[in-house]
Amino acid sequence: MIGMRVRHVGGQRWAVAATAFVVFCVGLAGCDAGRAASDPSRPTNGPLDRTVRVLQMNLCNSGRADCYSGGRAVSMAVALVHEHQPDMVSLNEVCRDDLPVLEQAMSATVPPTTVVSAFTSAKDRQTDAPVRCQNGQEFGDGVLVVVSPPAVGSRSYSGVYPVQDPHDPEERVWACIALATRFTACTTHTTSVDPTMALNQCRYLVSSAVPRISRRTRAGPIIVGADLNLAARGSPSPEACLPGGYQRTDDGGLQSVMVSPGVGVVTHSVIDMQGTTDHPGLLVDLDLSRS
Repeated sequence: MIGMRVRHVGGQRWAVAATAFVVFCVGLAGCDAGRAASDPSRPTNGPLDRTVRVLQMNLCNSGRADCYSGGRAVSMAVALVHEHQPDMVSLNEVCRDDLPVLEQAMSATVPPTTVVSAFTSAKDRQTDAPVRCQNGQEFGDGVLVVVSPPAVGSRSYSGVYPVQDPHDPEERVWACIALATRFTACTTHTTSVDPTMALNQCRYLVSSAVPRISRRTRAGPIIVGADLNLAARGSPSPEACLPGGYQRTDDGGLQSVMVSPGVGVVTHSVIDMQGTTDHPGLLVDLDLSRS
């Protein structure tokens, strides 16, 4: 049995006066039912195809870092997918083969659906080869999205930042999936060495790389789930990354979900990952109906 603590926060990130409360779900498998039945908190303020639930997680699953928990973070992530049934999952510090595990979990929650994914590996500064997990798989960032009508296709994109911290052994990367007629879903894990460089990488992603993709594919709104390595109340602030009209919500630490103009942040929740990783989970409900 796993005890999972979820702290729900209503409305926009700046509505900090909203009441926070704690919900306990004992035995995650027991919470996995149909989407509407198992999760009455899912937003109902717009058509189903205009609401998006995002689950952002840094799983620390390389096997090399002190926060590694022997793969338990992936099992925890699977349980959270079954429990919360997200439409989009953004992942940092994962191995390539972690994505099919999460893809299967997402497919099982609302069958029959199609789940598409994109993965990109961080680059080793010395060799320009992919960074590897302890198990030999490529190490990096991934994003997964449930494809449902009216989406009629998808395409993945990825890149290495043109600005890199010379003191970071990893060259940082980003990955996106453009869903035709719906939205563009992205993730990144910016440098942990220099916050100013992390801010520059974030700005490049949301002000340059992703808008080019969105214009090319006409995929509509932009959603970025990420570990920005920019403290929510630090300096520089992740707010400094946002182009005009963008909104953001965070886990109170280093992870954010950022959305392009017109997308509404309905609720967000910070999820205790039970010591399986050094970051909480960040669950965000979005409304695309105004975009």
